Amino acid sequence: MAEAVANVARRINATVEEGRDSLDLSGCQLISFPEGVFKVLRSVSENIRVITLAGNEMKAISSKFFTTFTQLRELDLQGNIITKLPDAVGEMEHLTSINLADNQFSVFPDKLTEIATLERINLEGNSITEIPMEKLSAMPVLKWINMKSNPVNTDAQFGSQKFDILFTAED
Repeated sequence: MAEAVANVARRINATVEEGRDSLDLSGCQLISFPEGVFKVLRSVSENIRVITLAGNEMKAISSKFFTTFTQLRELDLQGNIITKLPDAVGEMEHLTSINLADNQFSVFPDKLTEIATLERINLEGNSITEIPMEKLSAMPVLKWINMKSNPVNTDAQFGSQKFDILFTAED
């Protein structure tokens, strides 16, 4: 455990000291976003554009995360055990890509449809059965959504939309 904590500290310090615009805390055995990180990154949070938290054991992500990293463009939460996102995610004004693959969503995170800048949504490998097509179709710049390996009801009418939806091919 001490090794994991030291690893997180090293990565955060490198981000601050080198003035990086990205923070990679993937594979750090995190069960939540460390509270202390908010304090350490306070001076550079406006500069952070990309955060990778893939391959951890996070069950949730706090509203504070989204209200702190307001300039975020890309967020990778793949391979955690997250079941829902806080409402604050809908207030992200710059987010273009979110990777929520291989989590435990059973319901499509509707707040994502409120992000006008969102171009790519990856929800592969969850347990989502329905997609809010009407809301997705109203998203101005959405280009791509990955719904592979979800038990989506494909009998629903998807009509023609201006973005690509990836599904698992039936055998």
